[in-house]
Amino acid sequence: MKITISFATILLLFGAARAQVSVNVGIQILKAEDARRYDDVLEKLMGSPNSSIRKRAALAAGRIGDVQAIGPLFELLANDKDQRVREMAAFAIGEIESIQGADAILKTLADTTTSAAVMERAAEAAGKIAGANASDEKSKQLSAAVLSLLDAERRKSGAPNTEVILLGLTAVLRSRPAGADEIVRKYLAFTDPNIVATALNTLARLRAKNANRDARDLLATHVSAVVRANAARVLAAAEDKEAVDVLIKAATTDVDTRVRVSAIRALGALKDAKAADPLLTRAEALFDVYKKAWKPNYIPAEQNEFIEIATSLGRIIPNSYNQRAEDLFQAFGKIDKGHATEVYTARVRIGQRRGDPNAKPELTDWHQYSTLAQIAGEFASIEPVSEVGKQMKAEVPGVFRPLAVAFASADPVAEEATITAGPDVLQAYARFKTPDLGEIARTALQNKDVQMRATAAGILADMPSSKENVEALKAAFTKALLTDKHENDAQLSIMDALYKLDKKGAVGTFVGAVNSPDYLVRKKGYEFLIDKEIQEASPGIPPLLEKMKGRLNVQPYNSATGTKLGQVLNTDIDYRRALSRKNGSVKAVLTTEKGTFTIDFLPEDAPLTVDNFVKLARSGYFNGLEVHRVVPNFVMQDGDPRGDGNGGPGWTIRCEVNMVPYERGAVGMALSGKDTGGSQWFVTHSPQPHLDGGYTVFGKVNDTGMKVVDNIVRGDKIISVRILGR
Repeated sequence: MKITISFATILLLFGAARAQVSVNVGIQILKAEDARRYDDVLEKLMGSPNSSIRKRAALAAGRIGDVQAIGPLFELLANDKDQRVREMAAFAIGEIESIQGADAILKTLADTTTSAAVMERAAEAAGKIAGANASDEKSKQLSAAVLSLLDAERRKSGAPNTEVILLGLTAVLRSRPAGADEIVRKYLAFTDPNIVATALNTLARLRAKNANRDARDLLATHVSAVVRANAARVLAAAEDKEAVDVLIKAATTDVDTRVRVSAIRALGALKDAKAADPLLTRAEALFDVYKKAWKPNYIPAEQNEFIEIATSLGRIIPNSYNQRAEDLFQAFGKIDKGHATEVYTARVRIGQRRGDPNAKPELTDWHQYSTLAQIAGEFASIEPVSEVGKQMKAEVPGVFRPLAVAFASADPVAEEATITAGPDVLQAYARFKTPDLGEIARTALQNKDVQMRATAAGILADMPSSKENVEALKAAFTKALLTDKHENDAQLSIMDALYKLDKKGAVGTFVGAVNSPDYLVRKKGYEFLIDKEIQEASPGIPPLLEKMKGRLNVQPYNSATGTKLGQVLNTDIDYRRALSRKNGSVKAVLTTEKGTFTIDFLPEDAPLTVDNFVKLARSGYFNGLEVHRVVPNFVMQDGDPRGDGNGGPGWTIRCEVNMVPYERGAVGMALSGKDTGGSQWFVTHSPQPHLDGGYTVFGKVNDTGMKVVDNIVRGDKIISVRILGR
């Protein structure tokens, strides 16, 4: 008996060992992902006898996104004996987002023997592919298959599969098929609050108008705050005028901030003047608490909700010259001193009854310049009703012009305290569409600040094409290739502008781009050069691109380039360290002005993303940074040394998208496109299923920590980040 047990134990241990991915194989896979390289090595790993290796290799193929992987992935999806591998194969095909994967997903959805776990991932994949290829006929078939799946799941005699429903509902919001609203609405009758909340989220994003009564009832009575908040969003999207009273009650009395914020935004969308007085009463109560709690280094949490009310009032009572709002916002401004931009723009929209024409604001930092610029920009869109207002609107461009000119040519070194406001100044001035806009934008296109040049390129892209603008953009790109060693925003923005204004004439620029050491610049240049019109006009392009195919993946770091952008920076030591961590083995303790919270990292799901964060934190990178973005009931975001949402560490990392959902407290990497992450990260206040499979989840904050996160406002600082574990 003892011998039998020992032998069985040995077999069990042997099986467990086979189920793991060895470190050496893990390094091979991480290297392929980091280089965005799909090759024979990875394809062979997808055929490994070890199911864990097949599963991990399939995920890598999806992350890399090469359409060549669809065939092998379909083979796994259709025939693999391990359900986990089939699930991952479906997920990976969805990540590639190619219409070439449609048949594989359609076949899986139509197969009645497909397990629920595989079916849910196939539904998710269908939504991603259909959303990315909306005009293709196959996308309609994918959308119809998902709707059929949802309808069948609802009609089941037994217990429905929650995950199939949740991922199916999210697939619908991505693919937006006709007739989806009625099938989705029926899920509002379910008892599971996660299903109801997700159905409401989908209806809101579809802007459905068929669930107004249901949403009003759910907002008034449901016990789940997420359900109530999403119900308010549905009423806003549907522009349900009958919902004003229930929204007012929720906006002013609900116990959960997320619900109040969603209801406040909904009232702003409905623009019913009936909501003004109740919202002002609520704002006055918030301000009373705010002014008592405010200190030079402490911004009370009430600011988040106050800003939401101000923004909605600007939409509800524009041009009303409401004295009560004027008094409140003026009192707020005396404490805030120009940092909460939304309050000041709301004041402009509502209309000011009084003001000292000789008053000169004391501007000491970039936040205040940014606010001033955005206030001025508001005059481009409002239609004032008084003669004073009309005169101000007519005079603002002339008064504002010197500031725009000054920022366009500002020296980032000499103007370090204020240059960050430059992009906001340029964008605000551009709203007036003045005759000199092109001249000012071309001046800004020569600025040393990367973000100024990126903004200038975006402004020129929205203007009619002219030889002068196109030539200025070409020259700016050539210079940026040589000078921009830490940020690629200007290069990418300039390329977009040239493609829009004169893609055939910009071939030389795009060819220059495909020789860049930066993978993202190189990739964009390649994508533009495969344009049929460009290739017809320039027959020499196809053979050139054929030669470039080997350089489409991310290249190893070369110090001679003088830049770390878009290159593989990791070594075998880094890969080995990243792979050695297990979920929960490493944490980050963040001390803020509102308290302390902990991120529990998920290195098994996103090893290189976790490693990047840990290295930055241990270098002190995050210490003292301002939280530059807070959107209540959505996210708080940090990790930008500039403070305006445009900064980073001087390199980019590849996305490690995984199956971890964006629930409340999920920690993700902020992006401006695939593989553009660096140092900016965010925490979700509530479930955000539309982010699933699009942004890397690499950690979680627990319920206790989320009480701190909920109180953080824009302008708060992360005092320190301490790493626990290896």
